[in-house]
Amino acid sequence: MSYSEPGTQTASSQADLPVEANASAKNESPQVPPEPDPSMQEYYNLQRELLLVTLVLTGVAFGSSWAFYSLNTALNYLVGACSGIFYLRLLAKHVEELGRQRRQLGQTRIAVFIALIIAASQLSQFEILPIFLGFLTYKAALIVYVLRTTLISSSS
Repeated sequence: MSYSEPGTQTASSQADLPVEANASAKNESPQVPPEPDPSMQEYYNLQRELLLVTLVLTGVAFGSSWAFYSLNTALNYLVGACSGIFYLRLLAKHVEELGRQRRQLGQTRIAVFIALIIAASQLSQFEILPIFLGFLTYKAALIVYVLRTTLISSSS
């Protein structure tokens, strides 16, 4: 162990400092992430739009199922819809990595759906059909997006 004057630091004591202290000691500013290219920006906009449409459809379907059926059925639908949104986010993350790091899509996302259906079949308070239909809500958002973009491009 070496002794140093107060106010000075040796290389070994500087390495023991937290990252923020090291950055300030070296007068380095944090790096700003680069601006995404236009195609990735378009992808992020699509991602955001699909998530928003999925959330709106989930809210409408949850309210409708609560009004026409029971709260338990509506909550089962909501469990499925939340799982579908989680699945959509995982899918979006994998697609984003596909161009940069990955060469093929993994199959781990499907485990969300499998676990959901197994839980619904094993637990008595869950109903399989509302959970399954809730999970498919993100597919309805995809259909809405395709119809909207098709109708807009055909009217132009």
